[in-house]
Amino acid sequence: MRIFDPHIHMTSRTTDDYERMAAAGVQAIVEPAFWLGQPRTNVGSFTDYFDSLVGWEPFRAGQFGIRHHATVALNPKEANDPRCRPVLDVLPRYLEKDGVVAVGEIGYDSMTPEEDAAFAAQLALAVAHDLPALVHTPHRDKARGVDRTLAVVAESGIEPGRVVVDHLNEVTVKQVRDTGCWLGFSIYPDTKMSPPRMVELLKAYGTERMLVNSAADWGRSDPLLTRATGEAMLAAGFTDEDVDRVLWRNPIEFYGQSGRLDLSDGDGAEATFAGNSILRGGG
Repeated sequence: MRIFDPHIHMTSRTTDDYERMAAAGVQAIVEPAFWLGQPRTNVGSFTDYFDSLVGWEPFRAGQFGIRHHATVALNPKEANDPRCRPVLDVLPRYLEKDGVVAVGEIGYDSMTPEEDAAFAAQLALAVAHDLPALVHTPHRDKARGVDRTLAVVAESGIEPGRVVVDHLNEVTVKQVRDTGCWLGFSIYPDTKMSPPRMVELLKAYGTERMLVNSAADWGRSDPLLTRATGEAMLAAGFTDEDVDRVLWRNPIEFYGQSGRLDLSDGDGAEATFAGNSILRGGG
């Protein structure tokens, strides 16, 4: 089983996690910029963090044969802090980095006017830099948050197929399914989805445009829940091909739109999807 985790916060994880992930079949990941757990007080804190996402973490992952990519953004929670909003001015130089494959996480936390402005501005950056967008949906009042999210996405002019609306569940999946956006699901203990629940959604809605991630971070979480979901799919009668589509080919198809995925092996062999190259070299 080969696994591409399209949303995991390895800055919060140990080197032992990388080792366990590699042994479980994780070959590639995307690490979105997010809230570190306590307020950042200046833009320099963000730039140090972004530098780590495009420098240190790819090196750390590479020691275990895992390809690391990142997304960068001003996250929704910190969009409400006037000390943090100037980070919007420094994002463009990071959005040109080879290892950055999307703008994210963007979207809503508390659905404030400040979040509205930051969300719209960063969707505009995604369009300007020809990148996909990774959208965080709020933990509270999620259905209303998803409706508001989809309205802003529609107003932005970005192609829906270049947007993944993440942290969905049984209540919100129907809202997104027919928009053309990709559907993201976090397999995360207690607060989000579980492998059995995810299997039921895949039975109901199929495997197209479905992204399954662990969203593992500094909270109680498990970077191997992507593997557990694949095993649950097989136990429920899904084929190896189905599992490969959900856990490997779908993330490649979505993030491959950036033109920056590097899934070459150590010898520089080129990775392909659907007969087309998705490799971009460089550093």
